[in-house]
Amino acid sequence: LGFSANYTFSKSLDDVSSIFGASSTVQTGNVQLAPPQDPFNPGADKGPSTFDVTHILAFNIIQVLPFNRMELLRPLGKRITSGWQLLNITTLTSGLPFSIYSGIQQTGYGSGGVDRPDQVGTPVLSTSRTVREDYFGRGPQNASFFALPINVPGGTGPNHGVLGTLGRDTFRGPGYHDIDFALIKDTPLGHHAGAEAATVQFRAEFFNAFNLVNFSLPSNVVLGSGFGEINKTAGTSRQLQFSLKLLF
Repeated sequence: LGFSANYTFSKSLDDVSSIFGASSTVQTGNVQLAPPQDPFNPGADKGPSTFDVTHILAFNIIQVLPFNRMELLRPLGKRITSGWQLLNITTLTSGLPFSIYSGIQQTGYGSGGVDRPDQVGTPVLSTSRTVREDYFGRGPQNASFFALPINVPGGTGPNHGVLGTLGRDTFRGPGYHDIDFALIKDTPLGHHAGAEAATVQFRAEFFNAFNLVNFSLPSNVVLGSGFGEINKTAGTSRQLQFSLKLLF
């Protein structure tokens, strides 16, 4: 038996990275280097990097399977019962941070609706509800957790608004869990000069073996379609792969 385990606790801060989903079909877009919400106060955008992952646990196991020692299987012969190994790689991480955007130009500073709103409620973020993709928990009413400061006294820009008080990257997406297995069988073929002439290797590999559902980030534009809901997964479903290899 051989194994190793690694745990990382980390924190990355910056004031420029962002994920903005302005499209009605793609709710979480690419990582961008965004200008500050307030060009006169860039420090207000300091927060977790969009690639910041607080907890990462990864471990792997290699186990030689001693089928040749099992009395029940000995009649099959060593060519069948020897050379088996079981391998595992498991990765568990916490979620990525993301910002909430209004979807409307609140002030005259910028464009594209990348201003942030005011937070007026505290959502319970979860993918364990009956409707698992409803990450904020109120479905069509998810926007009620936030208020858009537009048409207010002293407001500027086309919507006579002010900058919202919500910070950058203040929410966290779902965690990620992946468990992979491989079953390997090495069978020697003949000998040459006291060593094995060749080896046939059979591999059965199971990626995301338990078919765990890993959710991506939710829609993060208050006035966008499906705000607060997750419309895609992260990673793949269960994948099986078989191979036969000749090593010489």
